[in-house]
Amino acid sequence: MTIRVWDYLAEYRNERADILDAVETVFESGQLVLGPSVRGFEEEFAAYHGVAHCVSVDNGTNAIKLGLQALGVGPGDEVITVSNTAAPTVVAIDAIGAVPVFVDIREEDFLMDTGQIEAAITERTRCLLPVHLYGQCVDMAAIGRIAAEHGLKVLEDCAQAHGATQGGRRAGTFGDAAAFSFYPTKVLGAYGDGGAVITGDATVEANLRRARYYGMEKVYYVVETPGHNSRLDDVQAEILRRKLTRLDDYLKGRREVARRYAEGLGDTGILLPTTNPGNDHVHYVYVVRHPRRDEIIEALRAYDIHLNISYPWPVHTMRGFAKLGVEPGSLPVTERLAGEIFSLPMYPALSAEKQDEVIRAVRAVLARL
Repeated sequence: MTIRVWDYLAEYRNERADILDAVETVFESGQLVLGPSVRGFEEEFAAYHGVAHCVSVDNGTNAIKLGLQALGVGPGDEVITVSNTAAPTVVAIDAIGAVPVFVDIREEDFLMDTGQIEAAITERTRCLLPVHLYGQCVDMAAIGRIAAEHGLKVLEDCAQAHGATQGGRRAGTFGDAAAFSFYPTKVLGAYGDGGAVITGDATVEANLRRARYYGMEKVYYVVETPGHNSRLDDVQAEILRRKLTRLDDYLKGRREVARRYAEGLGDTGILLPTTNPGNDHVHYVYVVRHPRRDEIIEALRAYDIHLNISYPWPVHTMRGFAKLGVEPGSLPVTERLAGEIFSLPMYPALSAEKQDEVIRAVRAVLARL
């Protein structure tokens, strides 16, 4: 059987009637843009997180971009983040003319090393952008302390952490605002693209609503401040509303897949992911580590098992960001792990049968190395 690192078809077959009903609901509503489905989803997503406001947008990249702008970050300002992330985190910073400043990650969990932040702060620093990578939260107590001491804003990148918690609080509720992606692969994924920003600050919310709608407020054609066209489609919003009611079930499914991997691969030479004390991991991707990563991935193709790497190229090593002048070797943990990490199949509908095949194949490949 062909096994891929992610596949939505089994989930779609299980939820097909509800997904198609969501589409029909929108088509019959008479409102296709910024209609009742968008408003409903925003209210329900905010309520899920226990915050006052949610503003939906067209994708996760623009969620970060508009989130930064809503917090007052602009050209020339520095934003401290990590290079071990999906490129959109940094693309969004660059898009508003701000400057990404990287700190290294921790060896044990691949997350931002908060101990390096203060050394990276300059008079131009305006925002900390922690990335809750792979499904668990960065140390947000440390982030909050540093931000308070230095008068910095905090925008959480929650694209990979829907439903994750730290100390009982959901990812996205620690900072001034939080950006989410609803790309189809995400823990809460649409059937297309989408994003959102949540916040408890009414001024930030107003900035976001204006920015996502050309810079307009109540009257069409009257631009208050130049903005964007960045609206979540009502069809995707209605699908997300339906899926949000099942989010906790998706999380249970992911944790069960993670449990089976830990049981089946815990005695091998592959380093499995860890969950930090106080964190509740949602396992957006199941990232493991081995020094002979490339050989393992290639060998598994013979079993029709197709994996990926999140991420093989740290952002600071990409040609498009050579302008930042970050020297090779300046982020040693990030660079070293980029050559060792890879992702095993992870999604709630992954059957035990398929996962057992992955485990058997991985063990067989390791035995031959």
